Amino acid sequence: MSQSSKLLLIGKIQATQGIRGQLRVIPFAGDASSISLLDHVLIKAPNGALETFPVRSAMAHGKRVILTLTQFENINQVLHLVGREIYAERGQLPELPDDEFYWSDLLGLEVVSQAGEALGELVDIIETGSNDVYVVRLDGREVLVPALEDVVLSVDLEANRMTVSLPEGLLDL
Repeated sequence: MSQSSKLLLIGKIQATQGIRGQLRVIPFAGDASSISLLDHVLIKAPNGALETFPVRSAMAHGKRVILTLTQFENINQVLHLVGREIYAERGQLPELPDDEFYWSDLLGLEVVSQAGEALGELVDIIETGSNDVYVVRLDGREVLVPALEDVVLSVDLEANRMTVSLPEGLLDL
């Protein structure tokens, strides 16, 4: 698969919105404008298969996105989609500013301290509302790292590395 057709996880369907078949989506990067540029999205079924759905509209709703898919007209038609992940082809998505990343690009990064000490692998991201939290795993232990400017010093996707300055005592918890 070429880089331009690589699939990226761009969000998760949180709930239905209203009675006209709209979906409330937690975006994993960017904002509604990223999703509103898409002509279609891929939604992951429980069996892992990806199904393509044409996008009618996507608009910002606070920190969420209200997504309307072309073929659905009422809430009963979309209930089965709640909880599912949404993907898009990388080539369809806009480039992000230098300090923003798609979640899919961050997962799997090696996380190191300023001194170069290996802290583990970034295995999950928790969306908390105020800021994301990175789940870093090393030797079966998980450390929760706040995704804040003064904590995350740099992200180098080419080197597959994130450098952090952890708050004092975080590793002792």
